[in-house]
Amino acid sequence: MARTLLFISIVLLLLPRVSFSDPLPVVEKVAAQPLLAQVKQVEEALEFLGDPLPPAAKQAIAAAADAGDEAKVVRAVQEALDPYCLVGIEINPESRVKAAAGPAEPRLVEQGWRSFLIKVHNEAGVTAELKAQSDSALPMANSPKSAVADRWFDLQMYTARPVNRTLSGLELEYRIIQLYSRDEGKRSANISFNVGSGTQDIGFRGELTVLFTAAPSTPVTLGVLDEDGKPTTAAFVIRDRHGRVYPSQAKRLAPDFAFQPQVYRNDGETLRLPAGEYSFAVTRGPEYLAESRDVTVGDQPAKVDFHLKRWIDPSKLGWWSGDHHIHAAGCAHYTKPTEGVLAGDMIRHCEGEDLKVGCNLTWGPCFDFQKQFFTGQIDKVSQYPYLLRYDIEVSGFGSHKSGHLCLLRLKDDIYPGGNSDQHWPTLCLNTLKWAKAQGAVCGPAHSGWGLAVPARDLPNYNIPPYDGIGANEYIVDVTHTLPGPGGKPVPAVDFMSLVDTPYVWELNMWYQTLNCGFRTRASGETDFPCIYGERVGIGRSYVKLDGKLDFNAWCDGIQAGRCYVSDGRSHLPDFAVNEVHVGESGSELRLPQPGKVHVTLKAAALLPEHPADDIRSRPYDQAPYWHLERARIADSRKVPVELIVNGSPAARQEIEADGTLRDLSFDVDISRSSWVAVRILPSSHTNPVFVLVGDKPIRASKRSADWCLKGVDRCWSQKQKFIAPGEMDDAKTAYEHARGVYRQILGETDGD
Repeated sequence: MARTLLFISIVLLLLPRVSFSDPLPVVEKVAAQPLLAQVKQVEEALEFLGDPLPPAAKQAIAAAADAGDEAKVVRAVQEALDPYCLVGIEINPESRVKAAAGPAEPRLVEQGWRSFLIKVHNEAGVTAELKAQSDSALPMANSPKSAVADRWFDLQMYTARPVNRTLSGLELEYRIIQLYSRDEGKRSANISFNVGSGTQDIGFRGELTVLFTAAPSTPVTLGVLDEDGKPTTAAFVIRDRHGRVYPSQAKRLAPDFAFQPQVYRNDGETLRLPAGEYSFAVTRGPEYLAESRDVTVGDQPAKVDFHLKRWIDPSKLGWWSGDHHIHAAGCAHYTKPTEGVLAGDMIRHCEGEDLKVGCNLTWGPCFDFQKQFFTGQIDKVSQYPYLLRYDIEVSGFGSHKSGHLCLLRLKDDIYPGGNSDQHWPTLCLNTLKWAKAQGAVCGPAHSGWGLAVPARDLPNYNIPPYDGIGANEYIVDVTHTLPGPGGKPVPAVDFMSLVDTPYVWELNMWYQTLNCGFRTRASGETDFPCIYGERVGIGRSYVKLDGKLDFNAWCDGIQAGRCYVSDGRSHLPDFAVNEVHVGESGSELRLPQPGKVHVTLKAAALLPEHPADDIRSRPYDQAPYWHLERARIADSRKVPVELIVNGSPAARQEIEADGTLRDLSFDVDISRSSWVAVRILPSSHTNPVFVLVGDKPIRASKRSADWCLKGVDRCWSQKQKFIAPGEMDDAKTAYEHARGVYRQILGETDGD
């Protein structure tokens, strides 16, 4: 313990000692464990806001947690955090609030937000919300102009996760206040604090006047050129030497999102930065090389130019990227998640990630607002080759409890019988009947949810719980055909969604049904910003098209399996078996008898020189679920390319993940009708080529057929309670049909 306390003392000496008021009183009587827990929440919140604590303060807090002596732990935490407190609050036993200036420098930035700490000594154990007000705060947009003159800044207490909205009642805790300055220079503001009506201390001691200095900001114009020299859009993460993010994440406006550190800027656009030193991290999605540059900003307008470089461009080979599951509202969207943002905001994100096709899916919380953007064609904000289209995810309404559905290329976005999301079917198959009749391309969303298994083998034969919102009812629906346009029978389900849930859970379901002879294809999704809010296009489909990119043709490619799925860090184009290319001629190769087949493809991957242990050491059920780093072989830069036959590796080659596109080939014996694919697990996966021997259907595994049959019963045990009475007969018929199909497949399958 003595060594730990010595380390704390050394670290504390490294903290800033510039004080703009007397030190805040030390609170002695507080339990160390809940204090450390609350401080951890504050630390995480500051990271999220892009205004993190300095490393020395973090180290001091971490060391304090190991100190052992409660009193010294409590004192060490305060010594680490008090220098960053703008205000100290005392709540006396009668709940009266008194405010005093803290030691933090009251320095703001013109047209930007800054975060400060508030130290709260809560003698009353109050659990109300700590509120801050100011008569200098900017007025509402409709206020008279006369109200604006003395109102130059804005303030808000940060009360979102991971911190609690209200005080905990602990004797000591720290809160976050965010301050915005409209102007530069010295400005005075009166700030008052309370924890409810009547809690102001006598003599206005709950108020204090602070003289702020707001650093002027300088316009910085960004030059952004693509590798061909043409103007483009890129993602910028800009931090000052303290690690603070610019523009501040505290209260961003669309198209910038508060839950992302990056902003997307076009060539020639301008942002404002205070004079100082900055690091610029610039990229344009996973197909580009990231660039980092130090930039010094002075007091004069400046221009910073970036010429982007790729490591691969699949579109030049005819493979066009797309993400079939994006949301413009709900989940992490920063303001009114029931409304969200506009198409013009989302297309900027697609352009900035070089995502050629973005499927913007309207869903439950935002349905009534976002449905106005559905047109049945690509949105008018699209600028070739970046196409944005609104469609539907059945989520938060209707059949969603049996598994969410992505419905692409709809002609009509509202189920007959109403004008909202309140009257949709509760059986997924009935939703699919409506969608397939109009030519939609359909598949379950975030497939792995509800399909967790205690294994990592593929395939494995543990029966999932079917207790989630992924590809649950899929086990039934995949056995059905439905009337398509003109009444022609078509498969009820076109694709499985991959990449945004644990790969074992997704692929296990897909592999088992492929082993039964079904031909569901795979497509990549992000579920932005619900599962992933980092960026659009974390999960991608690369669709092969002949000629110009077209949204309908891109959906046809998903439906036909003329695509591969990827996180964008590895690529598997031009996969063929005996020159039958994936997605062409039904992806079907016929052999008169068992024999050897010749597999060809191209493969490329890019890893940094040094491993990222924080990613590859995570369990597979912790995000990021698909990431090339997980495929790295030991500490090398190599990754395995595996040939998969009926779900199991049949051959393997290792390639250097240096960005080089290589021609690969495999020769493998096919003894019976089989499906064949290639993967770099878990980063990319081709769709299958179906090799039929002697015109026999694929019946690869009795265990798979039995697994599927048992899955129907397990799914029914979980989902029947969600079926509306008027659809119960439909549901019973659909499930019994699935049982019959799997029993037939089981009887037709030889071997294991």
